[in-house]
Amino acid sequence: MKKGMSRVIRLTIVYALILTGAAFVLFPFIWMFSTSLKNIVQCYDYPLSWFPRPFVWRNFVDGWQIGNFSLYLKNTLVVTFGAMAGAVLSCSLVAYGFARFKVPGKDILFLLLLGTMMVPFHVTMVPLFILFKQLGWINTFKPLIIPSFFAISPFFVFLLRQFFRTIPTEIEDAAIIDGCSYFDVFWRIILPLAKPALAAVVIFSFTWNWNDFLGPLIYLGKGKYTLQVGLANFIGQLIVIKWNYMMAVSILVMLPCVILFFFTQRYFIQGVVFTGIKE
Repeated sequence: MKKGMSRVIRLTIVYALILTGAAFVLFPFIWMFSTSLKNIVQCYDYPLSWFPRPFVWRNFVDGWQIGNFSLYLKNTLVVTFGAMAGAVLSCSLVAYGFARFKVPGKDILFLLLLGTMMVPFHVTMVPLFILFKQLGWINTFKPLIIPSFFAISPFFVFLLRQFFRTIPTEIEDAAIIDGCSYFDVFWRIILPLAKPALAAVVIFSFTWNWNDFLGPLIYLGKGKYTLQVGLANFIGQLIVIKWNYMMAVSILVMLPCVILFFFTQRYFIQGVVFTGIKE
């Protein structure tokens, strides 16, 4: 009986701590949602009020239209899906080579690739800008999309390489005996088996490119702004800062990442958990 009571007490404490932590994490989002449903007068009320009166759902439509976010959404989708496709294709090919092919110096090359993770973007920002300017790519989506087709993310290569190493080589040997080429093995066998790792790459790539602010700010002009740059520019368009519009649009911009993670979290967790099991 005492054991059962002590277990109940422990579980109660654990759940209380979890709920407290969740409350701290969710507090900014609850306040954001509350502000998005207020009118402009309530946003500046003192003392602050949690509950809008009444609920102004029109803020989402008005804020989106005033800020011209339909154009920014189109630009963001082009950049995000273009870069995501390039990252998945190129990084999976490079990772498969590192995981399976026996080439002299392969491990040294892999260590050099991982070493580039320690180089921050700010170090290469100016040389990259000069290079893209000489290529005539400034104020186009090319600097944000085309480099992704050359496996520029060592983290994705590492993630996929570690996952590929968990797949038994006997499967590939049997396919090669049956007449498959290395590319057929990669395309028809390895990639379908690596769905969890690919899902993790898709989620990371989508989130990073969707939320990227510095890259579009450097390379794109006003007509080609993405959502993040447009959101930062939105404040300057208003004579009086309308926080209800700002919070409403911020929620709409954040929503796709939340929905994507909600529907793919199972694959995401599998991809991260199984990475690095085999060495």
